[in-house]
Amino acid sequence: MTDPVIELRLRRVGNSFGVILPKEALEALGVSAQEGEKLALVRLPDGSGLQLRHEDARFERKLALLRETMQKYKNTLRALAK
Repeated sequence: MTDPVIELRLRRVGNSFGVILPKEALEALGVSAQEGEKLALVRLPDGSGLQLRHEDARFERKLALLRETMQKYKNTLRALAK
């Protein structure tokens, strides 16, 4: 992606609006451009804006397992961090 800004246009889809993402934007997001793939619109932690992210189901499962393991062993991990 050579240009840091990609212009998007809103399109009416029934009673809602949609955005068409160009190929360059999909490549930057790591999306294989298959219909039905999920993207997430996430509010930035400081509240300054939104970020479009690609949802990778396998990664999300791994992250959930990691969080569960960290919660289970939080005392052990805290002791090891000292």
